[in-house]
Amino acid sequence: MSENKTPAVHDLRSAIALLTSLKGEFVSTDTEVDPHAELSGVYRYVGAGGTCERPTRKGPAMMFNKVKGFPDVRVVTGLMSTRERVGHLLNCPPEKLGFLLKDSVHHAIAPVVTSTKPLCQEVVHYAEDPAFDLRTLLPAPTNTEEDAGPYFTMGMCYASDPETHESDITIHRLCIQSRDELSMWLTPGRHIDAFREKAEKAGQPLPISISIGVDPAIEIAACFEPPTTPLGYNELSIAGALRGYPVQLTPCVSINEKAIAHAEIVIEGELLPNVRVREDQNTNTGKAMPEFPGYTGEAKDALPVIKVKAVTHRKHPILQTTLGPSGEHVSMAGIPTEASILDMLDRAMPGRVLNVNAHTSGGGKLLAVIQFKKASAVDEGRQRQAALIAFAAFSELKHVILVDDDVDVFDTDDILWAMQTRYQGDVDHLTIPGVRCHPLDPSQVPEYSASISQQGVTCKTIFDCTVPWHMKAHFERSKFKEVDVKRFLPDFE
Repeated sequence: MSENKTPAVHDLRSAIALLTSLKGEFVSTDTEVDPHAELSGVYRYVGAGGTCERPTRKGPAMMFNKVKGFPDVRVVTGLMSTRERVGHLLNCPPEKLGFLLKDSVHHAIAPVVTSTKPLCQEVVHYAEDPAFDLRTLLPAPTNTEEDAGPYFTMGMCYASDPETHESDITIHRLCIQSRDELSMWLTPGRHIDAFREKAEKAGQPLPISISIGVDPAIEIAACFEPPTTPLGYNELSIAGALRGYPVQLTPCVSINEKAIAHAEIVIEGELLPNVRVREDQNTNTGKAMPEFPGYTGEAKDALPVIKVKAVTHRKHPILQTTLGPSGEHVSMAGIPTEASILDMLDRAMPGRVLNVNAHTSGGGKLLAVIQFKKASAVDEGRQRQAALIAFAAFSELKHVILVDDDVDVFDTDDILWAMQTRYQGDVDHLTIPGVRCHPLDPSQVPEYSASISQQGVTCKTIFDCTVPWHMKAHFERSKFKEVDVKRFLPDFE
């Protein structure tokens, strides 16, 4: 790879370097921090945002240079916890990120396998060594004191279909269960779970690598889901398009699989067939970890197990982690959601949907705000069709708010203003009961509503906050004079 082809951000360390050069985007501390609950407790105040318990805020990413019990490893969090910061990392205006990702899906650049010694294998630890222990090797944090255990929350899980050999990368909840075992929670429909089921049916383990601390473009791309990226679509190709250069992979040292060559840390292992473990077997709290809706997920009774074979890493590695309810989840899950919705709507009704915001309050999954432009009387009703298409584009979407083209979909006050002045509950409220959604929404249980037959089923709702076409003139916003503010405040931005 020649120097002029290397993007400014191409791995975790170059991403940190960029953010360090920008005012207010990155902070670090040399005060020792305990990875058990304290690290997450600190960042909750500094910059987690999202659906975290208040008080929290949108703030900088943060590096912890001294982690209790782990003198050689630093921990970084919040790299993408604001949309503005993702814009810096992907060199794109924040409001255009959904369009950037949509276009990248259609201009994919497949990953390649490097022939040079990768950075991620500067140091190698084999699990067969009696001294090997995940619990003392890597400072996986617990988000709260009642978590089921230490979790890897930013691991790029890479595995391949045992029949077709097509590969997939995605992010999953990984809890350390013993010196060489991780539990893995796979929500229904995930591609790696389909691979695991095929291998298990054949009585074979599924090789899997977990790359931690990579280029943020990979972390965003890994969160695409069907139908935008169907089974067999390698999301690393989207990351390649985002950077204009293929992601480099490297063969693992202990399993027949590949990992991301520039990763800070790689965990290599196998998903074992017909082996299950209770997620909280070491704590008995009944809790897993905080998740994107802002609540702590329940510990699962029987999760697949990864038997770890080796851990490789760069010298003095940086472990990247995230708080489950933080704004970082919104960025990683929400921006691909926006891209998927924009893609389907652009094909169905070109020129009518101007933008989409997978809103923070829904963790980037449960709520989408769609900006719709009615150009003539025949567009009346098409805005509701757009909402139905959005539900099809992203199955875990629960609510859609429709707004006109004069409403800023990234300004919550503007969205709620539209709801207060352009919405009547008896005519602008549409419900679709009995539809499968995301299992982490705690209201999706039969005890909450008689309309819910089982956990994970919901009533999807459209809030049409657009002005009826025939009343458009009655809802014109007040027009202010255009002026050059810099005449009065030269430093105004």
